[in-house]
Parts: sequence; C-alpha cells; structure tokens
Amino acid sequence: MKNKIKTLKEKKNDENNPMREIKIEKLALSVGGTGENLEKGFKLLKFLTGKTPAKMKSKKRIPTLGVRPGLEIGAVVTIRKNTEEFLKRLLNTFDNVLRKKQISENNFSFGIKEYIEIPGAEYQRDIGIMGLDVTVVFKRSGRRVGLRKIKRGKVSKKQIITKEEIIKFMEENFQTRFI
Repeated sequence: MKNKIKTLKEKKNDENNPMREIKIEKLALSVGGTGENLEKGFKLLKFLTGKTPAKMKSKKRIPTLGVRPGLEIGAVVTIRKNTEEFLKRLLNTFDNVLRKKQISENNFSFGIKEYIEIPGAEYQRDIGIMGLDVTVVFKRSGRRVGLRKIKRGKVSKKQIITKEEIIKFMEENFQTRFI
C-alpha cells in the first residue's frame, strides 16, 4: 500500500503533469506621470496595444512630488490574448537579455526607455519620446480556485512559480538569457 501512495505522489510532482504547466497570464504595460505627460503616456499605450488604458489615481499625499489624493498619476493596460507575440517584440528591444534581479515570484518586470526601440513602432510626433514599464505575470492551472467569489478555496504553495522556473520557461520558449 505504501508503494502505491509513493508512486501517486511521484506522479503528482512529475514534470509531465498538465496541472504543473506554466502559462503567461497577462502582460501589464504602465506609464507614470501627471498632466501632459500622463496624456502622452495614455496615447502611447493606446498606440502600442490598440486598447484603451485605465488611468490610476493616487491614494496618498506626497507634497515633495506635488501628489495629492485623487490625482491621476498613471495609466495601465492589460493584455491577456496574443501575449507571446507582443512579448517577443518587447524582448527584442534588449536582444532577449534580462537581469535575474528583475524576477520575483510569479512575475518579472522590465522597463523600456524609448518606445521607438520596439520593432514595428514608429515615432509619433504628438507623443514624443517616452518609456514604459512591462510586467509579465505567470500562472498555473487551478489558480482561479483562490480568486473566484463562490466556493473559494485555498491555493497551496506549490502554485507559486519560482525564479528558477521562470528562467527555465523563458529560456525554452523565448530564447531569453538572464545575466
């Protein structure tokens, strides 16, 4: 009986298990700024993705930066479909080389200094030269159990995707090198 249980546990941790498969959940593109810079960032995100970005409002007061509660300080757009193609374009700006310190659990982030470095993006006179931040979020099957409203369950620590797993996934699927 113990041998049978052991083999079931081994099957559970097997790399061929479809429930352990890592997928890209979403890409989040964001721009920060106030006033005119925020409007330019809004146009930039709309130009790159074709989607309407959401504006983010401040919740805190930071007098040195001139920020008050309710002030619009950023714009963000989330891409959930065709993420692989868009991510390949964004990674080409760095020749598919990223730093290990840009990775955390379940995601990694990087910044692009000028959007004109992205292949296929042409200079827009009304936007000027701007940069943006990109966050790539990963998931495993079964994550929705902890997020749904009805019959919410606990999600185990096995659902967390480690730095090593993200590096392996990116090297295999996107030929990305990590320094």
